[in-house]
Amino acid sequence: MDLAPKKSQPESLSTLKSTAEQRLKTFMHEVTGRALVMMESATQGQHGIAMDLVQEAFISLHKSYADKSTDEWYPLFYTILNNKLQDWRRKEARRAQPFSFFRKVSLDDDDVEQNDLVDERALNPAEFLDQAMTAEEIQEAIAKLPVRQQQAFMLRAWEGFDTQTTAQIMNCSEGSVKTHYHRAIQALRQTLAHMNPYLGGSSE
Repeated sequence: MDLAPKKSQPESLSTLKSTAEQRLKTFMHEVTGRALVMMESATQGQHGIAMDLVQEAFISLHKSYADKSTDEWYPLFYTILNNKLQDWRRKEARRAQPFSFFRKVSLDDDDVEQNDLVDERALNPAEFLDQAMTAEEIQEAIAKLPVRQQQAFMLRAWEGFDTQTTAQIMNCSEGSVKTHYHRAIQALRQTLAHMNPYLGGSSE
């Protein structure tokens, strides 16, 4: 019995596309909040810019990596987001210094690598929490950090990436990640110590 050829390939592609779009919606729902906090801190509270950067990163992720697994999306998304943030920062730096296109723009004043640091475990953000401490206070403390320290801390502590993956996302060496992360932890402990005596500050 002859059967008409089945149009299995177009249907399969359509299903794959639909599945990818559904996965992206789920992925966006999961990471948007944390990504926005990271970008708002990095852009000094400019919510509109932060939202644009996050949305552009999602668009690029779907356009170039829709066929990747959800697990692969996490480092890919933050790599794209970091690149877009650095592009925005360069444009802002050049806008502030009109003739900076004649020289390399330095975005970070703390980008000095310490080679003698032991790789610290990724902290649980709850370790910074206390009944008297609000999420807003913690976010304000993070926002005071240099941008690369913010990124290292939030990628490691909030997202749980290891040092190697964080270095790939931030496009720097593992030693630099260790340095940024270590300095971020020290600065946050100092800033938040008066709120939480368990971080080493005085309870008085």
